[in-house]
Amino acid sequence: MISSETEVCICNSKSAGDIATLIKENDLKTLKDVLENGVMSVGDKCESCLDEGFNNDGINIPLLLALVNRGEL
Repeated sequence: MISSETEVCICNSKSAGDIATLIKENDLKTLKDVLENGVMSVGDKCESCLDEGFNNDGINIPLLLALVNRGEL
């Protein structure tokens, strides 16, 4: 289980909870939707949150998007 407090987008100081809420409240379905949303900046600087995750932990935006879209987060 991923804690909502886990920081995912380090450059923008956004947690898993912040990003999951963004996805849900704005009905975002694709990674492109998340990256190009006009509400919250995520994944636009170092981009580690798009691939390996911070500290190579694998917790990244694509994972959060998939979990939210499957109703698991």
